[in-house]
Amino acid sequence: MSDTDADAVPFLLRGPGKPFPPPEYAGMRRRDGLARAVLPSGTPVWLVTRHEDVRAALTDPRISSDPTHEGFPRPAKTVGVPSAQEVPGWFVALDPPEHDRFRKALIPEFTVRRIRELRPAIQAIVDASVDAMLAKGNTADLVEDFALSVPSLVISMLLGVPAVDRDFFEAKTKVLVTISASDSERAKASEHLLRYVNRLILLRTKRPGDDLLSRLIGNGVLSVEELSGVAMLLLIAGHETTANNIALGAVTLLTNPEWIGDDRVVEELLRLHSVADIVALRVAVEDVEIGGQLIRAGEGIVPLVAAANHDENQFGCPAHFDPSRSARQHVAFGYGVHQCLGQNLVRVEMELAYRTLFARVPGLRLAVPVEELPFKYDGVLYGLHALPVCW
Repeated sequence: MSDTDADAVPFLLRGPGKPFPPPEYAGMRRRDGLARAVLPSGTPVWLVTRHEDVRAALTDPRISSDPTHEGFPRPAKTVGVPSAQEVPGWFVALDPPEHDRFRKALIPEFTVRRIRELRPAIQAIVDASVDAMLAKGNTADLVEDFALSVPSLVISMLLGVPAVDRDFFEAKTKVLVTISASDSERAKASEHLLRYVNRLILLRTKRPGDDLLSRLIGNGVLSVEELSGVAMLLLIAGHETTANNIALGAVTLLTNPEWIGDDRVVEELLRLHSVADIVALRVAVEDVEIGGQLIRAGEGIVPLVAAANHDENQFGCPAHFDPSRSARQHVAFGYGVHQCLGQNLVRVEMELAYRTLFARVPGLRLAVPVEELPFKYDGVLYGLHALPVCW
């Protein structure tokens, strides 16, 4: 370990009772260069915390998303980004030009126009989820009964997954995004998900429907193996992040009720909560300078999304929830060629979820104080394990 590494800060700064993003991020932004950290796996990495530096790191061609490169960071001994060699179709682990073939095939499914066409179907899912929650009485776990339900059913609809299988892939996904899961637990969950997806692709090959998988099979751009990886990636990314955003946003609106019904809340909530803080793992494949810091080829890099979205030089009073601000420059969906394909879908799901929930359950309130809520400190994604509410 070098002298620089000896001064490294802990990587995971989350913890019970601590605010998110961790207050240490502000100190890192003020220091010269970048902060050095050691992952739980023992690997040293550079932490990128300033807004302009995070955007630079996510767009520089000398910085790679491919985990097969030497030095690519693993958050923990049991957590690593799958490579496209291990899971064909896991295109977020590819760099251009290989990455571009997958993105080009998928873009038509997530355009603003396409998502606008899906609004009535998404609204029906939101309404049905509220109906089911209200039918249980006057208390609920808003995570289990609503925040997870909506995006799970939406991604099921898009991919042609039977709604009865929602519990199955929710359970498997939870294992994959929990840092404390063991290697064997993670491998078993991945195996079960891939096996399920392969059966679904076989079904759609024989009996095509009006769904994303059927259209991808029909255009012949991707192989069956690649389709499996793409479908698995969309299943995981398509509901876990959105569920966390919906739940955290509901807490924020319940504690700031003056903003309920304002169409501007979604963008500010995405910036404020930045649930995918540590998702954008990278490695330098050439020497590169970011934020005045020389990063050598083979050194791992973690652009911290939440740190960038709470940069005082980009967003005044960043910890303050203020939907009247211009928050469109946030990087909650990443930045550059790997910017989240599903961002238009996420925005509509959040908008319809809040509008419908608060209109139909006007007496909705937290059942416990905010400080007693079980926030996720052990996951790759930030969120809530549960959200007890009543009305």
